[in-house]
Amino acid sequence: MARAILATRLIFLVSGIGMAAWAPMVPYAKARLGLDEAQLGLLLLAFGGGSMASMPLVGWLTHRFGSRRVIGVGGLLLCLALPLLATAPGVASLAFGLAYFGAALGAVDVAMNAHAVEVERRDGRPLMSGFHGLFSIGGLGGAAGMSLLLALGLPLATAAVAISLLLAIVVASQWPRLLDGTGETAGRAAALGMPRGVVLLLGLLCFVSFLAEGAMLDWSAVFLREFRGFPAASAGIGYAAFSVAMALGRLSGDRVVARYGPVWTVRIGACIAAAGFLLASTLAWPGAALLGFVLVGLGAANIVPVMFGAAGRLPGTSPGVAIATVTTLGYAGLLSGPALIGFLAQASSLAVALAAVAGLLLLTAASARLVRP
Repeated sequence: MARAILATRLIFLVSGIGMAAWAPMVPYAKARLGLDEAQLGLLLLAFGGGSMASMPLVGWLTHRFGSRRVIGVGGLLLCLALPLLATAPGVASLAFGLAYFGAALGAVDVAMNAHAVEVERRDGRPLMSGFHGLFSIGGLGGAAGMSLLLALGLPLATAAVAISLLLAIVVASQWPRLLDGTGETAGRAAALGMPRGVVLLLGLLCFVSFLAEGAMLDWSAVFLREFRGFPAASAGIGYAAFSVAMALGRLSGDRVVARYGPVWTVRIGACIAAAGFLLASTLAWPGAALLGFVLVGLGAANIVPVMFGAAGRLPGTSPGVAIATVTTLGYAGLLSGPALIGFLAQASSLAVALAAVAGLLLLTAASARLVRP
């Protein structure tokens, strides 16, 4: 199992690097095509649309052909996306590239989580948080690595090809080490149908968790700059603090789950994240906001991994289909959540909107029994 565990960790790392490497490329695409903010915002919806469109299909493909095959094919297709995005000559080609990028990432996301559930089941100990920790590290490394290559003077297309070749080498080398087929997992799944019941409830809880992450991504810098007096050049430190805290929380999360169990991990984590949002939104001291964002990262770190693990263990349901459902609903929260927060902030204030996210996290804590083994 050690080989399969290491291979799964590296696939999560690849997914994180691949997703985050796009972030430093965004200003280049905006300048190359002469886009304004509104046009760029609309184009970026293609990424989320591609992800959400692919996930239900990938759930069925994972159930039908096994997560190993989907990871291999999806991972190699993902490697083609960055050069495509770096060289897209027009708006239509960039929109297609973003939709393709989102679909490939969505495929790898669903399949690798289904595979992780099976690896965890066979090994007999909590592993899911650690896998997601490698995804977080990949996110930090992907953005930093692409930025470094560009700072060294490499052309954008060359930097994109370099990152893609690295990812392709990792995927090709680890593919043979992944578990072959779905075997027992597929055998214990009932006939496929529309997801319902506990699967949808877990999906709604993932919606809240991803909404909280989206709030940090899109609103933390705005909040620090406009409400806590941070200069524009350093307002991004809030999201950096959140990201590092989340990575550290996930890397230690398997030990937390092993000691306290999944129910209390979600319950305590959601309460800590809620406390972080309340601390940041109610105390005017700038340091309190940063501390609050750290608490959000630590508290939210293991909620989604535990939810995915719970979905993959549901009896009578294909793990691939269940994980596809909760992932799709989670991405819906990531994509629509920041807009919902914006509407609420417009009607009241951004501080009130962030406090409302805390309320949703407390509802997640109250619903933690859904993840019991």
